[in-house]
Amino acid sequence: MDIKLKTPEEIALMRESGRLLAKVFAMLDDYITAGISTMDINTRVEDYIVNDLQSRPASKGQYDFPYVLNTSINHVVCHGVPKASQILRNGDIINCDITLEKNGYIADSSKMYCVGKVTPVAKRLVNTTYEAMWAGIRQVRPGARLGDIGHAIQKVAETAGYSVVREYCGHGIGQEMHEDPQVLHYGTAGTGVKLETGMVFTIEPMINQGGNKLKHMKDGWTVITRDKKLSAQWEHTIAVTADGYEVLTLREEEKANGLSATGG
Repeated sequence: MDIKLKTPEEIALMRESGRLLAKVFAMLDDYITAGISTMDINTRVEDYIVNDLQSRPASKGQYDFPYVLNTSINHVVCHGVPKASQILRNGDIINCDITLEKNGYIADSSKMYCVGKVTPVAKRLVNTTYEAMWAGIRQVRPGARLGDIGHAIQKVAETAGYSVVREYCGHGIGQEMHEDPQVLHYGTAGTGVKLETGMVFTIEPMINQGGNKLKHMKDGWTVITRDKKLSAQWEHTIAVTADGYEVLTLREEEKANGLSATGG
């Protein structure tokens, strides 16, 4: 395993990428609504990243992926492909998963959007998944183990009656989108790689309303729940600091809700 510890200077560059990425989601807060297509979202995000933020959408071209984000609706677990024919409808839940590179360093984050009035069942899943992500984030500190993160996420999800997707995980990130280590969203506390100051990785749990079995679609990207029940995901890029963590992609509405970028 080749874990690249980041210097304070590198983390400062990643913090700037994360700050810019948070602005993309703030823009989408007023843009995502019933009646637009997921391709509309892709086009708007690309224009905003390139022209407004003078940055690079890091997902475009990665593994030959031709778009700048994934748009995963309702029972799509991850890697949903933007389409002009895919129109958002009242009651949909959608995950927008976006990467941004500035000055050679990448930030990665995703956010759930509730379109119009969603059902209480969908809202509970979205909120619980968010709580699970933060339960994992709050485990991050030097000397903790990756298993502590997964265990905390799994406990929140399963206590609520949900299942954790196991085929996909968080990952190290820096100059490359995917680096070591892999960050599982389930596991046993006290096990796994020990966290060190300078590690930077994503925490991005995918939580299903029903079972955790998946189905891969013929487009080669889209992954759905096999039982067609809802799935939700949230993601942040996290740095391990000397005394805890820093959320490099924290958004303004999270700060307004009392969440801090740092902790430990």
